[in-house]
Amino acid sequence: MISFEKVYKIYPGNITALSDINLHIKPDEFVCLIGPSGAGKSTLIKLINREEKASEGKVLVAGKEVGKLKPSQLPFLRRRIGFVFQDFKLLPKKTVYENVAFAMEVAGISDEQIKKTVPFVLKMVGLSGKEDKFPNELSGGEIQRVALARALVHQPKILIADEPTGNLDIKTAWGVIELLVKINKFGTTVILATHNKEIVDRLRTRVVAIEKGKIISDKKLAKYKI
Repeated sequence: MISFEKVYKIYPGNITALSDINLHIKPDEFVCLIGPSGAGKSTLIKLINREEKASEGKVLVAGKEVGKLKPSQLPFLRRRIGFVFQDFKLLPKKTVYENVAFAMEVAGISDEQIKKTVPFVLKMVGLSGKEDKFPNELSGGEIQRVALARALVHQPKILIADEPTGNLDIKTAWGVIELLVKINKFGTTVILATHNKEIVDRLRTRVVAIEKGKIISDKKLAKYKI
């Protein structure tokens, strides 16, 4: 599903963000990506959807080398990848329903398909009955569920969650993680970038640790250890 082959990312000023990254993630895997701030986690994630381009090496998604994709091909790549962020990025003046529907509208999806998909996805993430609420009327956990619903409307093959629980208490955070596990069981590859040791230790899934731009550990059924 995702493959990094001898990947380097070097920014202007000869700043090396990633060095000799070799990483292979299979379809349906759940991978925790851990490491301190500045380790290179976000850069690695940005290479997957071509928000950034590798300086050297190959990044492949579903067998296609993303560095060679034309600008016109990038929207198709990005529809295969759902993103959930720590800061939610919701539109404050739109309701829960409108926030989720907007992700489909900008992709040119028909109104008929939107009316079918949005209620289904909101039910999946436990937000039925909250359709007309605005973000400022929701709890932190509910806001993160809206962000998750928005990431799922295109039925992505890959879901990347970048510190999605950073602003949540552990009980609320674990509710979001349980949703990610559920989504993974439906056949979506999940990459969870996190600093949360307790969550990683409870998940006991594959853990890839990055430090100073290099992968220092890659273990299955692992705990948080750097």
